[in-house]
Amino acid sequence: MTHLKLDGVKVAILAADGFEQDELFQPKLKLVECGARTTLISIKNGEIRGAKGDETGDICAVDAEVFGATADDYDALFLPGGEASVKRLRADEHARKFVEGFVKAGKPIAAICHGPLLLIDADAVKGRKLTSAQSLEGEFVYAGANWANDSVITDKGLVTSRNPGDIEPFSAKMIEEFAEGRHASAASTRASA
Repeated sequence: MTHLKLDGVKVAILAADGFEQDELFQPKLKLVECGARTTLISIKNGEIRGAKGDETGDICAVDAEVFGATADDYDALFLPGGEASVKRLRADEHARKFVEGFVKAGKPIAAICHGPLLLIDADAVKGRKLTSAQSLEGEFVYAGANWANDSVITDKGLVTSRNPGDIEPFSAKMIEEFAEGRHASAASTRASA
């Protein structure tokens, strides 16, 4: 039997209606292929609808509602993009607290495109090097992040990427960081900020 890099690793995927389909489905497939147990969490039970750029995307079944979910139940967090999805998540108190739980615990987080915006609300970007959709650079700089226009950036267990064109290197780095697990230095940096 082959040993899988993420065998038994529990990954929470936080998304809402309007998630960017390629940014969720492709990295999720890579996680599952490496043995991760993924749970799609949203602000509502039932189903959420993706987006393909400006077009309507596919419907996806939600595994759990963020109300009552806790970072303690997972090893890592994946935040796919999608402007509408991220806007909905940022407006939801339970979603914000869920992300903050991973930050406080120093657990690895991977976010792509608009997904890193959720880290601003969790007070997790000040002094950190990261990337995102290029149109968001100003928001991250204003929040104190060291933003760079690189395809993938890793900083103490935080993996960020720009857009669907970066999915392959993003997925590879996400898997590497999720396999490493908790980053005590990330939690201590957050606690001392």
